Amino acid sequence: MHDDRGLVEARLKRVLDERVRPAVYPESVPLEVAVWHAPGEPVPVADGLAGEPRPIAVGDRWGAPWGTSWFRVTGTVPEEWAGKSVEAILDLGFDENMPGFQCEGLVYRPDGTPVKGLNPRNQWVRVGAPVVGGEEVRLHVEAASNPVILDYHPFLPTRLGDRETAGSEPQYKLARMDLAVFDETVWRLVIDLEVLGELMRELPVESGRRWDILRAVDRALDAIDLQDVNGTAAAARSELEGVLSSPAEPSAHRISAVGHAHIDSAWLWPLRETVRKVARTTSNMTALLDDEPEFVFAMSQAQQWAWIKEHRPEVWAKVVKAVADGRFVPAGGMWVEADTNMPGSEAMARQFVHGKRFFLDEFGVENEEAWLPDTFGFAAGLPQIIKAAGSKWLLTQKISWSQTNKFPHHTFQWEGIDGTRIFTHFPPVDTYNCAMKGSEIAHAARNFKDKGVARHSLAPTGWGDGGGGTTREMIAKAARLRNLEGSARVVWERPAEFFEKAEAEYPNPPVWVGELYLELHRATLTSQAKTKQGNRRSEHLLREAELWSATAAVRDAEFAYPHAELDRIWKTVLLHQFHDILPGSSIAWVHREAEKTYAAVAAELTGIIESAQRALAGEGGRRLVFNAAPHARHHVAAGAAAVVAPAAPVDRSTAPDGGFVLDNGRLRVVIDGRGLVVSAYDLEADREAIAPESPANLLQIHPDFPNMWDAWDVDAFYRNTVTDLIEADEVTAGEGASVRVVRTFGASRVTQLLSLAPGSGRLDIDTEVDWHETEKFLKLAFPLDVHAERYASETQFGHFHRATHTNTSWEAAKFEACNHRFVHLEEPGWGVALVTDSTYGHDVTRTVRSRDSGTTTTLRVSLLRAPRFPDPETDQGLHRFRHALVPGATIGDAVREGYRVNLPERTVTGAGPVAPLVAVDNDAVVVTAVKLADDGSGDVVVRFHEALGGRASAVVAPGFPAVSVTPTDLLERPLGEGEAVTGGVRVTLRPFELRTLRFTRA
Repeated sequence: MHDDRGLVEARLKRVLDERVRPAVYPESVPLEVAVWHAPGEPVPVADGLAGEPRPIAVGDRWGAPWGTSWFRVTGTVPEEWAGKSVEAILDLGFDENMPGFQCEGLVYRPDGTPVKGLNPRNQWVRVGAPVVGGEEVRLHVEAASNPVILDYHPFLPTRLGDRETAGSEPQYKLARMDLAVFDETVWRLVIDLEVLGELMRELPVESGRRWDILRAVDRALDAIDLQDVNGTAAAARSELEGVLSSPAEPSAHRISAVGHAHIDSAWLWPLRETVRKVARTTSNMTALLDDEPEFVFAMSQAQQWAWIKEHRPEVWAKVVKAVADGRFVPAGGMWVEADTNMPGSEAMARQFVHGKRFFLDEFGVENEEAWLPDTFGFAAGLPQIIKAAGSKWLLTQKISWSQTNKFPHHTFQWEGIDGTRIFTHFPPVDTYNCAMKGSEIAHAARNFKDKGVARHSLAPTGWGDGGGGTTREMIAKAARLRNLEGSARVVWERPAEFFEKAEAEYPNPPVWVGELYLELHRATLTSQAKTKQGNRRSEHLLREAELWSATAAVRDAEFAYPHAELDRIWKTVLLHQFHDILPGSSIAWVHREAEKTYAAVAAELTGIIESAQRALAGEGGRRLVFNAAPHARHHVAAGAAAVVAPAAPVDRSTAPDGGFVLDNGRLRVVIDGRGLVVSAYDLEADREAIAPESPANLLQIHPDFPNMWDAWDVDAFYRNTVTDLIEADEVTAGEGASVRVVRTFGASRVTQLLSLAPGSGRLDIDTEVDWHETEKFLKLAFPLDVHAERYASETQFGHFHRATHTNTSWEAAKFEACNHRFVHLEEPGWGVALVTDSTYGHDVTRTVRSRDSGTTTTLRVSLLRAPRFPDPETDQGLHRFRHALVPGATIGDAVREGYRVNLPERTVTGAGPVAPLVAVDNDAVVVTAVKLADDGSGDVVVRFHEALGGRASAVVAPGFPAVSVTPTDLLERPLGEGEAVTGGVRVTLRPFELRTLRFTRA
């Protein structure tokens, strides 16, 4: 037989495109359209419905950037359509290739009842099936003219990312507003032909099944009268029945389809627009659930559910009913799909506390899976947090984006820093926007790396990023793929149903130990420095507010613990840890608002802290120093306040080259005439920290123009070109024992204050950068005389080790990594730490010196970038950073100094000392939270972990009368029986183990 595959396949494409798809709507009549453009920000539904619209015609332009237009469409169903299915086709000017990334709409009835959402792949609204003829149609569309930021030529700088700079030029052209007959038989023929055509192209040429499908399709096309598609569609479908009914092989891969709409809580749109995106998507999904009895839809991010409840009660009512029916599934158990690299220990824990508690309170649903399809890598402390929250599974897809190394598993156990293991799945479909295309389903089956021992994978199915969700076409395709020869089997299932099956069939999966590092998007550790600083500052202010408020509430019966305020503020901070806000990859509008929000959070928390400290200090004239850090300093216990004696002064002398020498008896620092640190000598250990002839405190600038994803990415070639910023404009004596250094470069200016405190083992470096560069990367380098094959960086509830070498491609790919408060390098017996109050990105490299064959290990912290997309003004302006170099530091010193830099002492005038509410007698055991229980009982909750990486025993002693103590999970639910408290509680912890104790007060 001659090979006519190409001929038939080309025929199928043209007939589908030019004849069959257009015949889905064989008859149509225009609707009358009028529009009212809301002034300013979106208005309530009632106001939109009451607006006075003006006529608008198809072809007219509408919609200023970020505007809202209320369309009113009216018409009458023709009498001759009686008995037919009729739909309104409402095309606002969509580009079908951009679902989620352009204009969208939510359709309402005149009484304000939401009907469904409109987006580029979902333009229909059912009028009647069937109609009787003569019905009056009146619909209202709340249309958002969100501009396209990520266009066909992506990553071009644009001013459209902020309403203040976007202008008023209309963005869209009204395309179609019709009533149309919907021919379901033709629509089903389209699905039949799409499914078979897509499957056929994925099968081997030598496969008999491919030829069976080809011949059936050829016969179906012969059966279609191109001048009467609607009259011959049924005959064409009958030619396909045989190949559509042939069952899948018993060994076929099994795919659990989960309805999904990955909605970024902010990204190329502001937070306020996400509220509406969620309403549009959930309206669509609840309507689809009514039509499709097998369909299941899952939605994560409790914040998005809370937005519906608060802002769209009419949509919320539909969602609540669908959840009760078991088919609209709360997923993930987190407040948002957060970045997991940068949030601190308590913040990561609270993501689960607030997320899981919302779903428990609203629906009685206990989430056992963490759902993070799009997060940019996963910190090694996360498995323990997931388990401590009462969950046991993790789903993500993003690791498939890694550029260098292909991850070796799709289903595996992920082991964190403390030894906790979490059953984890990466969907081999390699997308969180699966559309049930044949290419996607075939790729999932071929790509699945656990063949022979497992057979199940998951496919998040629906348009995402900007929302939209699953379409009826996806559901129709899935129905045909349920049991189809040559394809994987597809069935709609809840996430928990998938995980239960996957875990049961794969009892001994492989184990991956340590972080799940994404070999992409590394620059998200640096972009938008003020957003990152706002997050770090907020986390530590929340710690202080809870600690001092709990202490005051227990000690002073008149002090009211601010439960509601702290709950609200925590949720605000958690929202801003979303994986496109905290990473700095959102439009200008998002980060401009975030800066204002963080300022308001800081002001409110500072007020709470000051109020509690005044209540604790009492009336008096003594100068009390409050220490919120988890370790004593200046003889003030952790969580206590006391009078502090003045310390001995620090010696500052002038060096011959115009530089300075700082000496406090523990540390001697030499700063040369260029303002560079040429010596940091540990006097107690008699050891130099700085590598020979390699000055530290060295600012370095690189060109920074990645191949794509500007705000997200830094590519390895950035290192090929570097400029050392050595020349100083000023090197002068500052206040106290400090040295002031001023440098200018390009259009920017850096002012540094290098200081040494009395009795301190660290050199403080305060850096102010007035930054006005473009597509540049600013680093601060510390070449250290340390021979280390690995180094430690802080992560949630512990620290994680990475290699300093590049023996393998896996190590070489980690050329930019994340730390929290410290990075620590050590050779046996001696180490160096660098601590930070707000930076996360860093790199570590090693070289061998030719002069003495010694090893120089260079640690560089990432200060600023200047990408132009999606925010063309990223990081422009004034920034302040604090770092501290700690020669001779153990890992315990690194932990301690990291907290001290982030939790400065506060001074209050009062009556006398304040004892700690809770005391721990072992510095290896670090308290991360002291608070009152969330249920309002007055119980005191203490969370702590082993911080050094070894085993530890400690006594946790309440500074108040306690009846009993109970171990709990993160949600403060008991994990065992309570026991009486007599003085304190002895705990024994394994390395990095996290614990929560709940003390019931007498």
